[in-house]
Amino acid sequence: MDGEPKPTFLGLSESDKGPWDVVILPIPFEMTTSWGEGTEHGPAAAIEVSSQVELYDPLLEEELPCGLAFHTAQPWGSEAGTLREQLDSIRDYLIPWFNSEQFPIVLGGEHGLLPPLVEALQNHPAIAGDLSKLTIVQVDAHADLRDSLNGERFSHGTAARRALDCGIGGLLQIGIRAYSLDEARFAESDNRVETFYAQDLFSPSNGQTGWNSLLERIGSLSGPVWLTFDIDGLDGQLVPDTGTPVPGGLTHWGAVEIIEGIFSSGAEVIGADVNEIAPGEDRLTQFNAALIATKILASHIANENQQS
Repeated sequence: MDGEPKPTFLGLSESDKGPWDVVILPIPFEMTTSWGEGTEHGPAAAIEVSSQVELYDPLLEEELPCGLAFHTAQPWGSEAGTLREQLDSIRDYLIPWFNSEQFPIVLGGEHGLLPPLVEALQNHPAIAGDLSKLTIVQVDAHADLRDSLNGERFSHGTAARRALDCGIGGLLQIGIRAYSLDEARFAESDNRVETFYAQDLFSPSNGQTGWNSLLERIGSLSGPVWLTFDIDGLDGQLVPDTGTPVPGGLTHWGAVEIIEGIFSSGAEVIGADVNEIAPGEDRLTQFNAALIATKILASHIANENQQS
């Protein structure tokens, strides 16, 4: 209702005027979902339930916001009639925030938001117009490397492929377990793509070998990195209401270890998105999304504190 305070991430008090240290960017985008729907309601649901997330993280010496200025931005919205116009609108919404003056976390919305996000990153000072500097770390159940899905080249199922088309230098995929033969062949043929399949990470016969290899690879990251976290990368039991929940995925603690490892590497993590949030009545899916976003923020702040 008009006059009521705007919900904020983690329920924190916020100032309407910057500068801000952290910005939450809700993008309730949904145009190409191919099974379960509802991602357009995901960002708002994650922000609402985030008020129940604890503000203390063991990486930090005090509770969030740790003396920092947080800002939950007005959600993206567009009445554009075509998919390409909608994607261009997302790019234009993001560009002003990708200036290194604040740490951005995008809440989505379907994963199709990734290509315009990458286009917006081209203006980031760490990229300076050269997207080949950028590595995207993709946590996901799906490879998203199709050239088209249901006849659409800019689909949630083609997001990683289109990001590569933009010219990014590397794509590190984690937890992939639902993909086509063409995607498997493409991943093997493109030297920018490095995939840690869920079976290699979690199969009992592999013990800790695959997981330890992943952590070693994460520790070697360098240069500008963007983390794109599709919540169906988590095991389907944790996110039952996301559009395509898949068994055999990450546990919560596995996700925590990955996120902490990315931020403690030599990489410059310039932001993250948490996407494919579709709310359910039991609130489990959106709550797990809020937990992931909070862990990303805590890891960013801990890394900044260590460097200062």
